[in-house]
Amino acid sequence: MPETQNNLALLNRKEWQTMMPALTATAAASCMIVDPYGVNNIGLYMASNTVHYLYHHDEDDYVQITSGAFAVALAAGACGAYHPWSVAYTATGGTSSTVTVSAAAFNLNGFIKNKTIEFLTGTAANIGQRRTILSLLNNSGTGTITLTLDSALPSAVANTDTFKINSGSFFFLNAGTLAATNYFKRFDLGTLVWSNLAVTGLPATWGTAGSMVVPYIKELQYDTGTATAGSSTTLTDGTKAWGVNQWVNYQVRIRSGTGIGQVRVITANTGTQLTFAAGATIDATSVYDIEGDENAIYILGNNAVTLYKYSISGNTTSTVVVSAARAGAPVAGMASAFVGITGDSGWANLADIKDGRYIFSIRGGTAIIDRYDIATLAWLPTTGVLYNGNTTFGLGDSIRWDTKYLYIAKEGTAAIPQRFYKFSVTGNYLEPVTTDWYLNGAAVIGEKMWIKKLSSTGTVKWLYYLGATSTNLRRIMLY
Repeated sequence: MPETQNNLALLNRKEWQTMMPALTATAAASCMIVDPYGVNNIGLYMASNTVHYLYHHDEDDYVQITSGAFAVALAAGACGAYHPWSVAYTATGGTSSTVTVSAAAFNLNGFIKNKTIEFLTGTAANIGQRRTILSLLNNSGTGTITLTLDSALPSAVANTDTFKINSGSFFFLNAGTLAATNYFKRFDLGTLVWSNLAVTGLPATWGTAGSMVVPYIKELQYDTGTATAGSSTTLTDGTKAWGVNQWVNYQVRIRSGTGIGQVRVITANTGTQLTFAAGATIDATSVYDIEGDENAIYILGNNAVTLYKYSISGNTTSTVVVSAARAGAPVAGMASAFVGITGDSGWANLADIKDGRYIFSIRGGTAIIDRYDIATLAWLPTTGVLYNGNTTFGLGDSIRWDTKYLYIAKEGTAAIPQRFYKFSVTGNYLEPVTTDWYLNGAAVIGEKMWIKKLSSTGTVKWLYYLGATSTNLRRIMLY
C-alpha cells in the first residue's frame, strides 16, 4: 500500500505524542545527532562526554554504546553532524556477488543490511559499482564475515579492494582547549567504533556555540545527464544551459559509462561545461549526477564569523576564504542547516540553481538568520535574511531543514512552554508550527530537535523534540 498523508491543515488537529523518555536527562551541550534528510532509522544521543545512546525510531527506545571517552565534559560549542557513508572498509576477497572481510579488522553488523555498498579502489572493473547488501554471515567478532549482494559485479572482489556502505556515521566536536585526540571523533555505525580525528586547522580553543553542517545528502541529485564530451579536467554536456559558475563547490559523480565511480568537486562551469581537478576520465558515454560535496563538513560558531571546512578524506580543516563575510558572530543559541531540494520550481531552475546551494544559520541572541552561498563563498545578504516578526532565538534553540522550510525550536523553560516555528527559505517569512505545553526544565545549549520520515518519500513525517534538562521525548506529525 503506498504511503499517504491524508491529514489537512485546519481540518485535522495536530496532537503531540509522548515517546519513550531518554535514559539520561539532557544537560549543557547534550544533543541529538540525526540524519538531516530524516531517512536513517538511528540517531545518536550525546548525553555526556562518556555516555551516549543510539535511539532506534522503529522501536522508540535506546541502547547505550561504547564511550567515545571525550577528554572533558560537554560544554557550549560542542556540536555534531550525521554523514550517510561509513568509513572505508577493506575486503579480504569474495566473488562477483559476495564480499568477505576480516571480523577482527571490521566487525560489520546488521546496520549494513539492505544498505548500498560502493566499491572505491582495487579491482578496476568494480570501482564505482553500487549494489545492495542482502545479508551478512558470521558476525561474531572473529573469523570472516561474508556479505551477499543483490546482483553480480563485473568481476570478483579481490583481497585489499576497498568499499564503503551508506549505513552512516556521526561526527562530533567537543568544546575546550582542543588536543590531537579525544576532542573530535567519528562514530561508524557499520562497526560501532569511535575513531579520533585531527583538530589541525581549527582554533586552539572552541566554545560559546557551534554547529556542524554536511552539504551532501545521498538521495539528492540537482541535475543529471550524459556527457557529450570530456577530458581529464572537464565534462561537457551540450544539451545544458547552466548559469555560469553556479555549480562551484558541488560535486559531479560519474554514475555509469566511462569513469564510473569518479567524483570531482566542481571548480568552475560555463553553460555547458564543468571544470574540476585533473585526473578524471570522461567521454560521451559518461552518465553523471551533480550532488553536494560529500567530502566536506562545514563548522561554524566559536563566537566568530570565521567559517571552517573539514575534509573527510584529508582529515584536515581549513578556513574558508569568503568573498563576503558574515555580518555578525554566531553566539549562544546559534544553529545551522543545509538546504537541499525545496520543491520550488524557481529554486530548481537549472539556469540559476538555488537548491543545494545554501547554509542557513541562526545567529543567536537576535532575530537574524544568516545565509551562506556555497557557490560564491559569500554570506549574502550582508544584513542577514529578512523576515516578518521579531522573534529572537537564543540559548538551546534548534534548526532543521525539510523541503522549503527550516523548522526552528525556541527552547522553553520550566515555566515557559516550548514553541516551534517554520521559516520559508523560498518566501522569507516565519510561521508558527505548534506549542507544546508539556513543560521541561531549564534551557540548556545543544540541538535537540529533528525530523524523521516514515520513508524517503517524505509524505509522512514527524517533528521530534528531546526536552531541556529532562528526559521528555515528544513528537508531532507534520502536515
